[in-house]
Amino acid sequence: MTSATESLPTRTYGSLRAAWIPLAALCMAFFVEMVDNTLLTIALPTIGRDLGSGTTALQWVTGAYSLTFGGLLLTAGSAADRLGRRRVLLYGLAAFGLISLAVIFVNSAGELIVLRAALGIAAAAMAPITNSLVFRLFESDTLRMRAMTIMIIVGMSGFILGPLLGGTVLAHLRWEWLLVINAPIALIAWIGVRAGVPADRAEDLTGDRLDLPGALLSVGAIGAACYMLTSGVEHGWVSVPTIGCAVGAIVALVAFVWHERRAAQPMLDLTIFRFGTVRGAAVAQIGTSIAMAGVMFGLILHFQYAYGWSPMKAGLANLPMIVTMIAATPISEGLAKRYGHRIACVVGAILLAGSLAGLAWGVDHGYPAIAVCMVVMTIGLRTVMTICAVALVDAMPENRTSMGTALNDTAQEVGTSIGTAVVGTFIAALVTVSLPSGVWSPELVASFFHGERITYAVLSVIVGVVAGWGALTLTNSHSVEEAH
Repeated sequence: MTSATESLPTRTYGSLRAAWIPLAALCMAFFVEMVDNTLLTIALPTIGRDLGSGTTALQWVTGAYSLTFGGLLLTAGSAADRLGRRRVLLYGLAAFGLISLAVIFVNSAGELIVLRAALGIAAAAMAPITNSLVFRLFESDTLRMRAMTIMIIVGMSGFILGPLLGGTVLAHLRWEWLLVINAPIALIAWIGVRAGVPADRAEDLTGDRLDLPGALLSVGAIGAACYMLTSGVEHGWVSVPTIGCAVGAIVALVAFVWHERRAAQPMLDLTIFRFGTVRGAAVAQIGTSIAMAGVMFGLILHFQYAYGWSPMKAGLANLPMIVTMIAATPISEGLAKRYGHRIACVVGAILLAGSLAGLAWGVDHGYPAIAVCMVVMTIGLRTVMTICAVALVDAMPENRTSMGTALNDTAQEVGTSIGTAVVGTFIAALVTVSLPSGVWSPELVASFFHGERITYAVLSVIVGVVAGWGALTLTNSHSVEEAH
């Protein structure tokens, strides 16, 4: 063990510049897993024609990834805290690259769905660990917040730019290249992590055995809950599949809580939720993801259908969010430094709710009005997401930081599912179940705008309550030590 780590760098870095190799590698790993969430969305019609698949199969092409990814986040975080974060990430990157290359052998929609589910498993082994390792590169809270800011910007960029990058590639290459390109990115990230990220010290890991019953129950609860939201949009909220998933999720959740309270070495120590920082940060992250996913999904429909823009132009329309994520750094850091976590996140929650209320007014007032709301929303996202991510991981015991980031990512995945489901349900109920392609009639555009106004008004209330309640539970301190 000693010989394997002698050539590795010191455990922490004194500046972002000194840590550029591991930071860049971890950012690449995070980018490739996030961009894969939305990359194939724009290619679904092409995939359907090439593989002769129907609408339901195409929905599973994207749904299979989200289902395995969201369901396994807690399990992957738990495994990393026991087996080694760097080791699990290296295995995840290798698997992600190799599975992506397997797309060249895909000949049917079923095979592609299986491949996407496998990619979701590999991504789950990467997501909580990349953030945990970034956190561990530095001891300074300021550097940790700035590094997490970079990670969040990169991750959001991947999520937002997925359709734009997909449309650009499809203009010149076959759709398979959208997955093949993952392999060299994963390889470069693997080399960077291997060279620049120190191996975990034994004292920073937990010696507890893996809680396999807890892992299975958590996968069942989260997976069933995520699919319930998807099924509600697709089949209806009172359909047999939706109700069955709801019942299954509740039963699995109750069984998970019962098991974890009695297990000698639980996967997730539920007593951590007694601490306001852990509980509040997770709840606030759900609120931010409801806002982000709801707006992203709603505006994709708005730009491409109501405005008739091309996928590339619709992707470019989201650039104000990415630019603001970078430019808002002094604002969010200034709020946290001057007022502490609680007040800063309350301000962020107000900005989120206010921007959604602004969108309810701005959807039929042209793109400039929408862009302003996007900027305001991104400042709120930037503030709440970064502070809560840092506070949540910092509040966890040293040998549970991967579980902290897994909780953070799981909360965001739940929020993403809720935000998408809210928009999809309201549009289906208020406008039309099937959005027609081509040029829309003025009547349909007016109906769509009306549906959007109600949708964003409802989202404004939901996000304000959820993110605001979570923010109020945080402490005003800058370094969180209550869970140690």
